[in-house]
Amino acid sequence: MEPLSWTGSLSFLTPILFLSLAALGVSIIAWMVLSVAGGMRASAQGPYGAPALTATPEGLAALGVRLSLLAAVAIVLIHIVFGILFGTAGGIIGAMSQLMLPVWIALALLFFVSISFKRRLGLYGKLFDSPIGMIGFGLVMFWVFTGILGALDLIAPHDSVAQVSGMKNKLPGTPIPGASEDAGVAAWYLLGGDNLARDVFSRLIDGAWVVVQIAPLATLFAFMVGITLGLPAGYYGGRLDTFLSFLANLVLAFPVILLFYLLVTPEIVATGLPQYIAVVLFAFPLVFAGVLLHSRYRTRPQANMLWLALVLIPGFLGYMSLINEAGSKISFWPLDFFDVPGGILVVFVSVVFVNSPTVFRIVRGLTLDIKTRDYVAAAQTRGERPWYIMLWEILPNARGPLIVDFCLRIGYTTILLGTLGFFGLGLPPESPDWGSTINDGRKLLAIYLHPPLPPALALLSLVLGLNLLADGLREESLRD
Repeated sequence: MEPLSWTGSLSFLTPILFLSLAALGVSIIAWMVLSVAGGMRASAQGPYGAPALTATPEGLAALGVRLSLLAAVAIVLIHIVFGILFGTAGGIIGAMSQLMLPVWIALALLFFVSISFKRRLGLYGKLFDSPIGMIGFGLVMFWVFTGILGALDLIAPHDSVAQVSGMKNKLPGTPIPGASEDAGVAAWYLLGGDNLARDVFSRLIDGAWVVVQIAPLATLFAFMVGITLGLPAGYYGGRLDTFLSFLANLVLAFPVILLFYLLVTPEIVATGLPQYIAVVLFAFPLVFAGVLLHSRYRTRPQANMLWLALVLIPGFLGYMSLINEAGSKISFWPLDFFDVPGGILVVFVSVVFVNSPTVFRIVRGLTLDIKTRDYVAAAQTRGERPWYIMLWEILPNARGPLIVDFCLRIGYTTILLGTLGFFGLGLPPESPDWGSTINDGRKLLAIYLHPPLPPALALLSLVLGLNLLADGLREESLRD
């Protein structure tokens, strides 16, 4: 079989794509220069309140940006649609587009349903009024669906750790020796092979699942810790605030990488310290859920007991399964429903431990500001208890900054995971996470670009999407 080119039968569109991208770059530079030269004056308004793009030099440049961007997007969509229909006839891009068909379907359904019912979906629905927010949300959900569907073996054509003889450091589009055309897309290494003859594309897909698993959950756990401690610290103040702030500052005083080195060092892991930290940190979601429900339903004993049982019993079983691991320092719980690999648990604990103090400081600062508002005083006058006021009066009114910080923190955590993988910390060496893959590929970077470049671009696009999503949420939360 012949090697695949990048665009296959659509190679005639490649010059047009490059021209449109060049025009986009030139238009952006011209628009920025003209905007500065014109004193950042506002564009004239069209008949319906929209900017009249052709009324000023800046408007002409803005029109050029839009047209060149639309041209580039249209050509990319042509490649994707052609690839979905004809597979390898569209080259490497077409074959990857066909493999990603479940992701395209999931994205299309998500956007269709969300836009159709956006007026009923609160802040999430308002996100679709922001072009920046939609772009960021699309990038994030692309990798979320890629990770989930990849974990279900619906995308990757090969095993991410399988080695194929003769495919070491092969270029993208190289056919597998001895493969027949009946194998379809699996007859090629679409993004080439790495230094151990593994499929780079399959490792990219499986690496997305590692990121999707750890980054959002670790950030969520860090928020549970920060919120549970930050609310009473800001509300009560005094010695409690002084003590908790001292602990937070103590953790923040250490460089992040140094903390990770200390927590993931084999000698430290052997002492069971990460597991003991997990016992404490992973209990906070249970404490938060219990206090949240009890403060809400305290005056209705039957509903209170029902909700506490429905939430805390499964939560406790999951908590015990999470901290319990056979052969480790904590191995006594008989009902162990799932096992978390030791390397992932150490990285998870480390991320939560490092992020929690920062979240604590943010929540504490917001609480100090909001507790002086009139509606808090009204709740105190009604005789509401402190935890009810903190969780049902103060916390909902702090959701805007917290949601934005949550999105940004997932991005920071994603970069942190990539950094840890790059340094070979925590996760096992054969892990397909993007940081480890970049680290493996950098050793031959001067000769072969294709092993480290795809995971690096994937990491870039995911973090960019999270930042754009945070910008969109910030914009809409300010209007809320």
